[in-house]
Amino acid sequence: MTLPNTVNIIEVGPRDGLQNEPQILPTAQKIEFIKRLASTGLKTIEATSFVSTDKIPQLADASEVIDGLELNSGINYPVLVANLNGMQRALKAGAKSIAVFTSASETFCQQNTNCSVTDSMHNITAVMQLAHEHKIPVRGYISCTLGCPYEGEISYNQTAILAAKLVDLGCYQISLGDTIGIGTPLKAKKLVATVAAQIPINKIAMHFHDAYGQALANIYAVLEQGITAFDSSIAGLGGCPYAKNAVGNVATENLVYMLHDMGISTGIDLDKLLAVRDWVQSILEVSVPAIF
Repeated sequence: MTLPNTVNIIEVGPRDGLQNEPQILPTAQKIEFIKRLASTGLKTIEATSFVSTDKIPQLADASEVIDGLELNSGINYPVLVANLNGMQRALKAGAKSIAVFTSASETFCQQNTNCSVTDSMHNITAVMQLAHEHKIPVRGYISCTLGCPYEGEISYNQTAILAAKLVDLGCYQISLGDTIGIGTPLKAKKLVATVAAQIPINKIAMHFHDAYGQALANIYAVLEQGITAFDSSIAGLGGCPYAKNAVGNVATENLVYMLHDMGISTGIDLDKLLAVRDWVQSILEVSVPAIF
C-alpha cells in the first residue's frame, strides 16, 4: 500500500458551513473567521458564494466579504457561482478564483438550482467562457455522487460523464460530493475508479459529508487510490438546504489529525486549527464531539 506524502485540504467552512447555519454572522465576523483559518496554514479557503440571496440569505454579503480579504496574499479564496449573473457579481467584487456546480442527480439539480442537469451545464459553459476571458481559474463540483435524497443510488457513470465534460470545459479540479453522507469506503473506491477512467486522478478531489460517521474511512480508502485533495469544514460545519437531514462535512481538524498521524503532510498547524474551531463554535453556539 502506497499513501501520498502530502495532501491538499480545501476548507469550505465559510461557504458550505455557514450557508446551512440558522444564525447569520455579521460580515466582520465572517472576514475574521476566514482570516483565522488563513493563519493555520490552509492555502485554499472557499470564502462565500454568489448565489440567490433569497435562497441563501446567510451569504448575502458575498461582495463585502471578498472586499475584506487580502486576495493577493498567496492564499486561494474561491467563491461559488451558480450562473452567469453570479459570475458577473463575483468579478465585480474582485474574486480571483471561482467554483461551479452541477449534480449527478436530475431531481436534486432541479431542487437545488431550479434547472435540469443539462441546463446547469449550459450555465457552467457561459461562466467558463467569461472565466477564460478574465483568466480566472475554475473548480467544478458534482453533488450527490454517492446517493441522492430524492433518487437514491446514482450511477457512477453519470458522475464520470459530467466530470469529463467539466474538465473539457477547463475546470482544473473536480470535487465529487457525497452530499448526504451515505457513502462507504467500497462505494467511494468504485466511484473514484469509474471517474479516474475518464479524467486524470490528480484532477479529482473528494467532498464527504459525515451523516453516518464514514467520512474519514472513505478518505482513507481513496487515499490508497491516489486521491490527494479533500474538502473539509472546520468543526464539521455544513449541510445543504436542499438535502433534508444533511449533516456537515468531515471536520477539518479530525482530517488533519488523521493525516498527520499517518505521516502525511498538510502544511496546517493543528493547534491553531483547534483554536479556530473553538472560536467559531463559540460564536455560532454550536458544538461537535471534540477529540481534543
